Amino acid sequence: MRYRTLGRTGIEVSTHCLGTMMFQDGFNSDHDDCVRIIHAALDQGVNFLDTADMYGQGESEEIVGKALRGRRDDVVLATKVHFPMGEGRNRGGNSRRWILKAVEDSLRRLDTDWIDLYQIHLPDHTTDIEETLSVLTDLVTQGKIRTFGCSNFQPEEIVEAHHVSERRALGRFRTAQPPYSILARGIESSLLPVAERHGMGVLVWSPLAFGFLTGKIRKDRPVDMETGRAAIRPGFFDPAIAENAAKLDAVEQLVELAESIGCTLPELAVAFTVAHPAVTSAIIGPRTMDQLEALLKGAALTLDDATLDRIDEIVRPGVNLYNPAASFPPRSLTDASLRRRPLAERSAA
Repeated sequence: MRYRTLGRTGIEVSTHCLGTMMFQDGFNSDHDDCVRIIHAALDQGVNFLDTADMYGQGESEEIVGKALRGRRDDVVLATKVHFPMGEGRNRGGNSRRWILKAVEDSLRRLDTDWIDLYQIHLPDHTTDIEETLSVLTDLVTQGKIRTFGCSNFQPEEIVEAHHVSERRALGRFRTAQPPYSILARGIESSLLPVAERHGMGVLVWSPLAFGFLTGKIRKDRPVDMETGRAAIRPGFFDPAIAENAAKLDAVEQLVELAESIGCTLPELAVAFTVAHPAVTSAIIGPRTMDQLEALLKGAALTLDDATLDRIDEIVRPGVNLYNPAASFPPRSLTDASLRRRPLAERSAA
């Protein structure tokens, strides 16, 4: 296992970060099995764990808390806040009111006195970013979190947050967590350069492109539509959709490349993400022990320039073959009122 410093925090983390989104009802709800998977990852050198309060409405955090009893000091623990937790108003978002409640709930579920990296899971345009940065700064001062970062923020939102931090003398986002894979390279254009410029650590999610880079989804092979992502997202793997056809064409070429250098497609996929100088760690999210072992087998894999050049030929730098953040579209696209002048103004014009 290799280790890198998380931005300018001075915290050393493994280049493979264990994501625990699969540890919840509907994926792997066997708590004892999940604990064994976490322990196996730690035993193989992983010291970085990422979870979120909304994974299973707290179930994932509870499992992580069980697994870290007696091993907490050896682990860099990250979790996230934003999504609604339960029914009712003011039970989500990035307000001071909610974050102060959410962090206490996460600390309780994780069975710990502190969180190493507390991340804002999504932007909240109903809350002033100064409000969010202010409460996060207070939590660092109180010792409840060690540092904080953002997840699924756009480059301009990160720059704005840094500007506010400097202007108001507040703590700043030390990390970013965007989606990144061989099939979704869009963040190479601006987000990764912005993160480098500001000395941020970057932990990337979905390095296997939502399953397309597992090696199980291949061109001209039937897909089980009753289980896994195919059941959750109908049409996600449908080859009749042009976007999917482009991904499957790329996968065939990537499989051939992986075989030529003696590794598996998942190993190639994860190694690609951590080859970028701005990326600190790649989040792997196994559901089973076999999946964990398969992913960690390639932890030491380093891709040479010839391999990276070939990947650039298959999927050009900065190009997305699909939108990895489609589930989190910016409000400027979802709220029609932000894209249309009031009718009176349009009529006057």
